[in-house]
Amino acid sequence: MNSTNKNKIAIVIPYYKISFFDDVLKSLTSQTDKRFKIYIGDDSSPENPKELLERYKESLDFVYHKFEKNLGSISLTQQWERCIALSNDEDWVLILGDDDILSKNVIESFYEKINAVENEGINVIRFATQKINTEGKIISNIYNHPEIEKSTDFLFRRSRSSLSEYVFKKNQIHTIGFKDFPLGWYSDILAVLEFSNFEYVYSINQSIVQVRVSSLSISGSSLYDKQKDTATFYFYFYLLNNKFASFSQSELDELYCKINKCYLNNKKRYGFFLKISKFYIVKKLFREYFLFIKQIILFTIRSIKS
Repeated sequence: MNSTNKNKIAIVIPYYKISFFDDVLKSLTSQTDKRFKIYIGDDSSPENPKELLERYKESLDFVYHKFEKNLGSISLTQQWERCIALSNDEDWVLILGDDDILSKNVIESFYEKINAVENEGINVIRFATQKINTEGKIISNIYNHPEIEKSTDFLFRRSRSSLSEYVFKKNQIHTIGFKDFPLGWYSDILAVLEFSNFEYVYSINQSIVQVRVSSLSISGSSLYDKQKDTATFYFYFYLLNNKFASFSQSELDELYCKINKCYLNNKKRYGFFLKISKFYIVKKLFREYFLFIKQIILFTIRSIKS
């Protein structure tokens, strides 16, 4: 295949669960534009997909690789990265969950917009999304976004986000990498910020990624709440500690509020308190530290009275 006709996009699937994988593959066979290749990285799953994949070998162009060692249970982001490493010379990567579904025109709309995206020097593309349940029934409205939006604006706008809805410029992934938060929770959102260089994201609203929320998924299960709380804290701490200059004063004020809540909602997490305190003191943010301590006192008084 010559360079002018090569696929510009790789669909990378970090595979572990077979429950909804057939639906994922069906959505890929339904794509109106076939200019993509699929790379499936099996995270040493006990649920072997080979029989299922055999049914799709004539209709889908895919590479399947089973890793000998399970990595997702230790580091989900490292599993993403070794799956991405299976890809070839594609410029863009869509990391698709093994339970999420693409509308039939996702790849078609990617190619319709890619020249505009690259001319703008944008490194992150986002599709509209909609939530579905275990049975595949729609359980939300469609989440649309401004066509071109500052990535930091999205962080403070009421919406939702999941890894499957994004397409990243592959050289940004290689250069920057994913930050390894527990469960990969907030790792995708930080990737949007960092891979975009805290600049712009291009949204394609005429195509939809259906994101499945079920008891089998991290987002749909309460079993992982403690790890999610830890990841949430470290996400906000990372932004404040490492990307302070990327935010306006009003945005910083909101970040202070969010990281304070991480401790107020988990008052036994003394490490959170120590890290927040050190941050405020080192940055000489004494007013913000006073407000943080005041919140703790008021919260404690309310708890005693109740």
